[in-house]
Amino acid sequence: MRALLVEDDEMIGNSLTQALGRAGWSVDWVRDGEPARTALTDGGYACVLLDLGLPRLDGLSLLRHLRGRGELTPVLVLTARDGLDDRIAGLDLGADDYLVKPFELGELLARMRALLRRSSGAAQSLLGAGAALQLDLNTREAVRGAQRESLTAREFALLRALLERPGAILSREQLEQRIYGWGEEIGSNMIDVLIHGMRRKLGADAIRNVRGLGWRIALASTE
Repeated sequence: MRALLVEDDEMIGNSLTQALGRAGWSVDWVRDGEPARTALTDGGYACVLLDLGLPRLDGLSLLRHLRGRGELTPVLVLTARDGLDDRIAGLDLGADDYLVKPFELGELLARMRALLRRSSGAAQSLLGAGAALQLDLNTREAVRGAQRESLTAREFALLRALLERPGAILSREQLEQRIYGWGEEIGSNMIDVLIHGMRRKLGADAIRNVRGLGWRIALASTE
């Protein structure tokens, strides 16, 4: 899955990019609100990690702009500002959660998982209600009936994208946008390789191909 990190501190930015990468995230890192605004125009992010003290366009101004234009991507504010007024301002402008620096990586990852559940309309850890295949956001496992299969980071990101709207068709370009970060080399058949691997784990009909359009997860009632 892709996350946008908006952080001007070099040390924090490098540390978070590496740590989140090890946890299976593709992270695009910008150091100011202006390039963040441009990046979010293209979409494809599961969440935004936003510092408030940014040069040029600060975090609160960026948040106000994003929500004002109808941008719904979940935003987790990461900041050294621990005053109540700052927290209230961020939440009132549309932040989904707030984490004060310094923080533990484990807590950050847990809060990011919670954002994914809420943004997908899943109060529990399972994503894909009504689908023939589901995704456990906590354990990173695909669930099909009583069967559970562990997924790689790329497989997890692909399945999450397909299960945001079970039954909907996503094209190759749409899947690539949700899986890969800036500068990552994407082979012409990488999506095919990922889907082939997941079909071997979960069954040939787990992910359906719609010729010329893309792929989808079938609804349970249609199997």
